Amino acid sequence: MEYRRIIPCLDTRDGKLVKGVHFVDIQELGDPAEAGAAYSEAGADELVFLDITASLEGRKTFLEAVRRTVDQITVPLTVGGGISTTDDMSRLFDAGVTKVSINTAAVSKPTLVADAADKFGRDHITVAIDTKTNAELPSGFEVVVKGGREPTGLDVVAWAGKIVALGAGTLLPTSMDADGTQAGYDIPMTRAVADAVDVPVIASGGAGKLEHLSEAILEGHADAVLVASIAHFGTFTIRQMKEHLQSKDIPVRL
Repeated sequence: MEYRRIIPCLDTRDGKLVKGVHFVDIQELGDPAEAGAAYSEAGADELVFLDITASLEGRKTFLEAVRRTVDQITVPLTVGGGISTTDDMSRLFDAGVTKVSINTAAVSKPTLVADAADKFGRDHITVAIDTKTNAELPSGFEVVVKGGREPTGLDVVAWAGKIVALGAGTLLPTSMDADGTQAGYDIPMTRAVADAVDVPVIASGGAGKLEHLSEAILEGHADAVLVASIAHFGTFTIRQMKEHLQSKDIPVRL
């Protein structure tokens, strides 16, 4: 049986847990390692740790915060932000990270995806895709980079197909339009990506109600859901999220 996963997202800046809306209006929430430990204990299937300003600031991921988080959790951890070479990835894997996530670097150098997949195996390589609505592109969605600040002109669905062909093992498309709004995932975008590729797709950006989680899976065809605000602010527990999915006949690990 293929279980659907609940994955809390630890957005960090300067090594501290933060949350924003539309990739801006950032507020500090505490320590990512403490939050990660709590989510791991509460039944999260995996965790994602994103250093959200690393690429914009031209620096590497804060390894110290990553190591502290790894030490306090018992579930797989994906780390993204400031990763531009396979050496960067090696340092993270040496620190105990399960998967790495690349975004801006994949756009600027797509061969990095292939090199990483060859070196570490595609199951360890996630490509994050930040998206924004653009009616001029075939899918209606454009890839944006550098924390959502820079449009690329790339069509999201075409880009998703290209990077999977290069070796991406998981895709993490995040709607910049929906991010932090708690108004629901961008279902059309998520479904367009999921239907175009044969690797797991994690819905991201906008969860505010339990129904949004099941919609992302049943209507958006996602394999997993990334959650942030509804978990960080105590709106729902991981258990409540999983019980809701189970009530919709979606298989989960309780």
